[in-house]
Amino acid sequence: MIRKLKSGEYRLYSRKTDPRTGKRRNLGTFRTRAAAEKHEREVQYFKRHG
Repeated sequence: MIRKLKSGEYRLYSRKTDPRTGKRRNLGTFRTRAAAEKHEREVQYFKRHG
């Protein structure tokens, strides 16, 4: 899940909320949306092949 920050950067959040905090886990901040989307695909890959 990608959200745009006020600074103009994009942050990748986990899809599920973290049970300890009740918030979504930050999976990285990126300058461009394309970079965030690329990393999201990498995360999904490692969930299945890690």
